[in-house]
Amino acid sequence: MSLIPSFLGGRRSSVFDPFSLDVWDPFNDLPFPNSLSAENSAFVSTQVDWKETPEAHVFKADIPGLKKEEVKVQIEDDRVLQISGERNVETEDKNDTWHRVERSSGKFLRSFRLPENAKVDQVKASMENGVLTITVPKEQIKKADVKSVEISG
Repeated sequence: MSLIPSFLGGRRSSVFDPFSLDVWDPFNDLPFPNSLSAENSAFVSTQVDWKETPEAHVFKADIPGLKKEEVKVQIEDDRVLQISGERNVETEDKNDTWHRVERSSGKFLRSFRLPENAKVDQVKASMENGVLTITVPKEQIKKADVKSVEISG
């Protein structure tokens, strides 16, 4: 459950979540231009969901219009999952008249610190219909063996 209310951008990450490396931009949703360049605009709009199941951590990223060859999934420093890629600007034809350009382009990068129980050597990724799904299996945490000790006397 999100600790950031939906009116603050609707993002599911939390400033209190130690695994999320997202930085909330308080000026992101305001109607005036901000300091982000057009090159970084795709970074802001790449949305990622992270859910934990009993068997794995599952990440789903919306990256419409990209081929799997244009996206990188990497594990850095043994525990940081990185999703990156680039949306290219559509080439302009001198005879075309653009009325509106709303789709973002440029590079994007998202990073997530994985918990200790992640099996980083068994990460799998797939892409279907513009949704990248990354599955990070979890190690089964061994429960401590409890042995009763008889008390003498």
